[in-house]
Amino acid sequence: MAVYIGLFLLVVSLALSVRNADYVQFHIGLPTRENKLSRTMDRQRAFNICVAAAIFLLLAGVSAARKAVGNDYWVYRFQFNLIMQNRHVSYEPGFNLVVWVLQSLFGYDCYFPVFAFFSIATAFFFVKAIYDQGEWFGATVFLLMTGGYYYSSLNSVRYYFVLAIAMYAMKYVLRKQFGVFVAWIVFAAMFHKSILVVIPAYLIAYWLATHEIPKFLYVIAGAFLVSLMVFKDFYRRIIFFFYPFYEGSAFDKVDFSVTNIAKCMGVLALCLIFYKVIIKDSVPLKFYFFLNLMGLAIYTFGSFIPEVSRIGYYLIVSQIFLIPSVLMRISHKGWRIFWTAGVVLAFLGYFGLFLRSAYSMDIRILPYLNWLFN
Repeated sequence: MAVYIGLFLLVVSLALSVRNADYVQFHIGLPTRENKLSRTMDRQRAFNICVAAAIFLLLAGVSAARKAVGNDYWVYRFQFNLIMQNRHVSYEPGFNLVVWVLQSLFGYDCYFPVFAFFSIATAFFFVKAIYDQGEWFGATVFLLMTGGYYYSSLNSVRYYFVLAIAMYAMKYVLRKQFGVFVAWIVFAAMFHKSILVVIPAYLIAYWLATHEIPKFLYVIAGAFLVSLMVFKDFYRRIIFFFYPFYEGSAFDKVDFSVTNIAKCMGVLALCLIFYKVIIKDSVPLKFYFFLNLMGLAIYTFGSFIPEVSRIGYYLIVSQIFLIPSVLMRISHKGWRIFWTAGVVLAFLGYFGLFLRSAYSMDIRILPYLNWLFN
């Protein structure tokens, strides 16, 4: 646990020294003359890039050096060997190809390079997404760490790799580069096809963020949520068509996540308080707002979905961009400090509970072991 806490303190301390708000408009806005001028490699931007690179190296290093960390670590190792034996595995072809190439280069049952490759790639997309979209870099990194997203990536290798790509691809939706966005998601689906759900989800959220919402859509949305409760078997049949191995498995159970529902409701409450003065006229913030709202709906009404968080996280990971952007726009200094302190305390509490559960058999990212010293 000392490694994780030490990493958290070091990474967040470094992140708080980055001031990239001047550049975020270039990353997610239109390329105006002023934005082009902001590309100049001035001293602050050079410093920002160096800090971001250092954070990437720290996150990638801790993850890549792990050994026997994660409840599926040895399961993956077994599956790697099956891939090299040309045996059938349930993984997507892109993942199988990477495993085959790396083990062809490093040798049969040489699994450390495979874990290292995905650790490095996941950390890269996490940091790049935050640098490109996070208006308050330090706060966004803080939420990435305390929200458990980075630490959980030490467990579900394929899923968190594509989650990081989903975060990275959000900017293309905001830029209206929809073809590039779809291309990234299709690429990621070669490693975990669950990510395909973000194509309709992100595009719907963007449409809601850029249009006046007709009243009849509220009726349709309500009817859909009711249908999730009434026609569970219908939706389960669709899910099991794509994931037949989930049916009747240990994952096929009701998972009513009180914690994630509470997080979504807390973020929703914060946003509603400042919606008119902060969110209403900002397309990016409305985009993240609707993703959080969709995540709340999925967690509340879709608890019957096997591994529901694999859908929910694609939506609520937007909180790490939404919350800091709202906080930094609160004009009254006293209220800004009050709400920021509340968010910090809430996520530190969540982080503490997360680390406390990290020894459990369904997570098992503690104790942290690595192939350098263990």
